[in-house]
Amino acid sequence: MPRTGVEDKPPWRRVPLAIRRQVESVIGAPVRRAARVWGGYAPTPTFRLAFADGRRAFFKATNQSSNEFAIAALQYEERVYCDLVPLLGDWMPRPLAVFRCEDWHVLLLEDLGPKSVPPWTSSKARAITYALADFHRASVGSQPPAWLSRPEERLPKEDWARTARESEGFHRLAALAGDAADEALAWFQNLSPTIESLMRSSALTAEPFSILHGDLRSDNLRFSNGRLYLFDWPAITVGRPEWDMVAFAQSVAVEGGPSPERVMAWHREKFPLDSAAVEGALAWVLTFFADRAWRPEIPGLPRVRRFQRQQLGVMVLWASRQWGVAEPGWAEMLLKYGMVGKEVVIGNR
Repeated sequence: MPRTGVEDKPPWRRVPLAIRRQVESVIGAPVRRAARVWGGYAPTPTFRLAFADGRRAFFKATNQSSNEFAIAALQYEERVYCDLVPLLGDWMPRPLAVFRCEDWHVLLLEDLGPKSVPPWTSSKARAITYALADFHRASVGSQPPAWLSRPEERLPKEDWARTARESEGFHRLAALAGDAADEALAWFQNLSPTIESLMRSSALTAEPFSILHGDLRSDNLRFSNGRLYLFDWPAITVGRPEWDMVAFAQSVAVEGGPSPERVMAWHREKFPLDSAAVEGALAWVLTFFADRAWRPEIPGLPRVRRFQRQQLGVMVLWASRQWGVAEPGWAEMLLKYGMVGKEVVIGNR
């Protein structure tokens, strides 16, 4: 069934016959049903497959029409499933097959069923956060492979001063607030010293480290029978769990779940978080969304910028509470609608 306002994902009948036959060959049974999955924000071909013998699988692939990011991401994710099962096997779907045919690169995984969240309830959010605490604790003291990135590689990719410069002194960012643009501009300018100081802090580069998923959100997890499964691993890295959890906590809030502070408190009940590292992660994630929310729509990804603007709204509200300033009404509107005023954009990232 076609869907409007989402990515242009092909139906199963448009997947080349050679690919469909290869899927049936490696599984050993005909496909009886193929349901497209729109969970993420990219046009990557993804399906939940049901086979004639009752088995199921999750199909994801890239091909010559995929962008460079998607192609590289699937190659990296294949490496994760091939190399990290001893470390992460309890937290990921079982890999079933990987193959290349024509210009297609296909990954078949255990099908973990439909989305678990949203809607978020307090009980679901607490149980999933407890499981994430177990996930972070499990890899402390492990020896991850050298090819996983470390904080000194990932953290410098965000830069508050660059964001200020490229958004013309935050004017283009503040324009998202519409009639409240002057108020938004003052917010970003007044908190710049705090954010820049936290971005220079060593809290996120101090061990102990865990293996981090790097993109924790509802699209990338399933919670079934008390067990948490994580997938979509191209952002996997090594670092402080606070970095993972700040990003996750805002994603819960943007989808109408409990507050970020509540999510962080649940994690602390199972596995401690360092306050300085939380502040550093808050500044880093805020910078990430401030750098992207005002930029042009990305071709082929019609939902990304609106979602990033909503995420920026969550981060501004959380940062305001954390740093003792009034929560701005324009951020509430940004969270609710993804836009307050006329969009003004330059460049692209």
